Amino acid sequence: MNEFDFIAALRSLPLHPGAQDLRDDAAVIEIGGEALVVTHDAIAEGVHYRAGTDPADIAWKLVAVNLSDLAAKAAEPIGVLIGATLIAGSERFVRGLREVLEAYGVKLLGGDTIAHSGPATFGCTAIGRATVRPVPARTGARAGDALYVTGTIGAAMLGFEAGEGAAYLRPRPRLAEGWALGGHVHAMMDVSDGLLLDARRMAEASGCTAAIELGAVPFAEGVSDRLAAARWGDDYELLFAAPEGAALPIPATRVGAMLQKGREPLLLDGKSPPGRLGYEHR
Repeated sequence: MNEFDFIAALRSLPLHPGAQDLRDDAAVIEIGGEALVVTHDAIAEGVHYRAGTDPADIAWKLVAVNLSDLAAKAAEPIGVLIGATLIAGSERFVRGLREVLEAYGVKLLGGDTIAHSGPATFGCTAIGRATVRPVPARTGARAGDALYVTGTIGAAMLGFEAGEGAAYLRPRPRLAEGWALGGHVHAMMDVSDGLLLDARRMAEASGCTAAIELGAVPFAEGVSDRLAAARWGDDYELLFAAPEGAALPIPATRVGAMLQKGREPLLLDGKSPPGRLGYEHR
């Protein structure tokens, strides 16, 4: 069973309304006039980082990727729970955890630990408070919207190729940008699995076709294979759909548009993109 089939099977289970039919990266739970945003991500040795990686970097990435999901919901972090495998150098993991929590003003709520002999796996649940209503989702894009991305694409790929540089192991979640954009967007998500794949996911969830112009994408300095960078992922920039011509509160680059739903959910320079679009678990 691959990732797509597994999630489809989960939809047969009793789902909370806040789960949004498991079509987004976070749940939104209405409580007492406020909305809590809850997300969970796991990272594993050999998948998200190489064996021998500094545990401090593992801790940073673990928390940062979850904070990025809160950023895409314009949510203010309340705290995180950590699930950690006890490994050699766990004191370095604690140090990295302190660094990322202090960098973003986030509190540790608790968690769990395990010890086993296989590859290490770490999990994080992040809880945030919605700052705008409705909470931005990947389902709200409309035909005619412009598609934008913050920052640059491909820095994580370059970092990995250079030996797991900072852009790959210590991503910077766009929390401030998410808060600023919250009331201006129709749909928003973070670029975790590749710009092309995530744009397709937004289009499918919104019932549209995403049209991306490769030449408009702001690639990081040093990227030579632009198509590979657009597929690579781990950039944790914000991809969002907003009305064409809207005044945006932060700098962002227009990379395409949302069209009426067509045969293909994603077009790259007017055509169906060749090969895979990004990273998917098999």
